[in-house]
Amino acid sequence: MVNSRPIFLLLVCMVLSIVIVAAPYSYAHLEHSPHYNGGGQGMSKYYVYEGLDPEYAKPDQPTKIIFSIQDYFQNDIHNIESMVEIYAADTGHRIAAFPWTKHDLGDFEVDYSFPSQGTYQIVLSVAEATANNHGIDPPRNLLTSNSDCNCERVIFNIAISQNIGEVFLITWGVSISGGIIVLGVVLAQNYKNRKRQGLYQDSKNKEVLKYVIMLTALAAGMVHLAIYDEHSSLNIYYSIFLLLAALGQIAFGILYVSVTITNKYTYGQTQKSDTSYYKKTVLINLIGLVGTGILLGLYAYSVIFSPPLSPNNLPEDVDYAGLLSKSIEAFMLVGILFLMKWEKKKFQNSLGISNLAIK
Repeated sequence: MVNSRPIFLLLVCMVLSIVIVAAPYSYAHLEHSPHYNGGGQGMSKYYVYEGLDPEYAKPDQPTKIIFSIQDYFQNDIHNIESMVEIYAADTGHRIAAFPWTKHDLGDFEVDYSFPSQGTYQIVLSVAEATANNHGIDPPRNLLTSNSDCNCERVIFNIAISQNIGEVFLITWGVSISGGIIVLGVVLAQNYKNRKRQGLYQDSKNKEVLKYVIMLTALAAGMVHLAIYDEHSSLNIYYSIFLLLAALGQIAFGILYVSVTITNKYTYGQTQKSDTSYYKKTVLINLIGLVGTGILLGLYAYSVIFSPPLSPNNLPEDVDYAGLLSKSIEAFMLVGILFLMKWEKKKFQNSLGISNLAIK
């Protein structure tokens, strides 16, 4: 039999290497890595992140254009001077400009309402020395040009649409729920097959709960896989942690299948075999119980207090994905406790049967 542990560890290392290499060295003070209308670009000395709030801005909707500037060693930048311009991509005309302003910190924002659907270019200029007396430079035909400007310039392309936000959320929800539904259908079919074989005659409802626990573990892992990259702009280690949590939950679900579902062992054979099987179920349930408890505890801490390594020293926002994953995990925690109590009762009953058989 091939030992799958080295292969699994190699896969984890490869995934983590890709995440680390792909991430920039500086961390933005944004709530999450933007899926849309945002990103990061490097200057000679700084790395600049940009995002919109709301991320899926609509025409004539009050919007914050957020910038976060750090050096390449993740240090905050102080006393920085910048100018922000907005150009219409289709005409190349400048439609808005915000004058040179000195910021105490490299995290700042400007308020703007985009007039119509379409593509826009946001140009951020950062002064190398003294800026243009807090005025506004003339518009440029070549947006990256810094002629007559002792500055560096970066360009961010954004798109304003009426309903792209709803499309993204629906697509995200369908992709997650679709995977969970497929898993549920497969598990339901497996349960029916085993029920026909007469394996679940004495404890139907409890056996169904085993399938539900496995499904919730896989579902929580899939949610974490869907959102882990959002936190890379805050700190790459947040994404690594969520990715490991996702892999751990998926691994737990698969392990739970092999130990408690596909295994056709039934209590009442010999005391030694009953004890061995019971210890396996206790171990797998404890892994799920402790791991889930840690994830719930860390989430509760992060939304109440500033989590470790936070670049902005603020608690995390409570969002839909977080509530969904923690609701699934809370349900799984209660289910595991119930199954542990049930397994213990079955084991104790089997010991009584075994003792009677010995006598």
